[in-house]
Amino acid sequence: MMTVEQILAAFPARHALVAGDICLDLWCTYDPQEAEPSRETGIPRIAVTASELTPGAGGTVAGNLAALGAGTVSVLGVLGDDGHGFELRRALTSRGIRHDLCLTHPDVRTFTYTKLLNTRTGVEDQPRVDFINTKPMPAAVEQEFVGRLHDAAPQFDAVLVSDQAETDAGGVITPAVRQSLSALARQYPEKVFWIDSRLRIEHYRHVIVKPNEGEARAACLRVFQEYSLARLRQHLDTPLMLVTHGARGVLLVQPQEQVWVPTVPVEHPVDICGAGDSFSAGAAVAYAITRDPVASARFGNLVASVTIMKQGTGTASPAEVLAAAARQSL
Repeated sequence: MMTVEQILAAFPARHALVAGDICLDLWCTYDPQEAEPSRETGIPRIAVTASELTPGAGGTVAGNLAALGAGTVSVLGVLGDDGHGFELRRALTSRGIRHDLCLTHPDVRTFTYTKLLNTRTGVEDQPRVDFINTKPMPAAVEQEFVGRLHDAAPQFDAVLVSDQAETDAGGVITPAVRQSLSALARQYPEKVFWIDSRLRIEHYRHVIVKPNEGEARAACLRVFQEYSLARLRQHLDTPLMLVTHGARGVLLVQPQEQVWVPTVPVEHPVDICGAGDSFSAGAAVAYAITRDPVASARFGNLVASVTIMKQGTGTASPAEVLAAAARQSL
């Protein structure tokens, strides 16, 4: 089994594409003592005193890939012709993430999560304000996205798909895109096609899937009315399904066996937001390097153990991953 050092040393020679819902996270810190009522409506304002913009959803995966030292990190998404799209491109550029494959369309809103944190407590304690799409992706945009995906896939060692939209329509990953991913996975078996889907995992075929335990359970109940990971893996016709269980670890579901890969407990995590994305970034490229599911899951767990000790959707550098590996070996 390759060591953590060997896996990290191989990252710069690997190229990764993140396709799907590339979003903007807008972190707003507000001061509750400045919540004076509006002169016009009398409704108390939320007084934002500072803000930070970071790539979210698939952008979080890409940020982790770049921080780990992958040779090329590109994103393929659909952005709106709006201010949030401009800010998202700028945030991606500042992290060394290429976005030239992304489409821009005036009828699409840049998927944006606005998170409000109390400056007194540091806690996100107000309802999130999200900018979402609820109408189907324009047919011309969908067709162009599929074309760019087919043209770009051969250039990358790993294609990581972020299917995060929770609306019935409006997400970038449509049925046509899923069919294309299935065809690409069959056409390029030497490449890693890695899927993270909140609500539609059962609709993928021939690709590696990474649901969490709740997502896998919900998919089983939708399809079979019973919880059977073996049946779900067979239904997906995938050689590997990784079911994450938070702080407990990852269950590898394969044709002949299921293997449990535990985590090393981390006391007092700061923020588990984005832990699944950091796991995917580390594990997918590690799998492209090693073709070893256990080593890949262990590496992904290690990356996530670093990011959960940071506020927001943090990333892990190679030095931090090596330090975490050293601590866990004690």
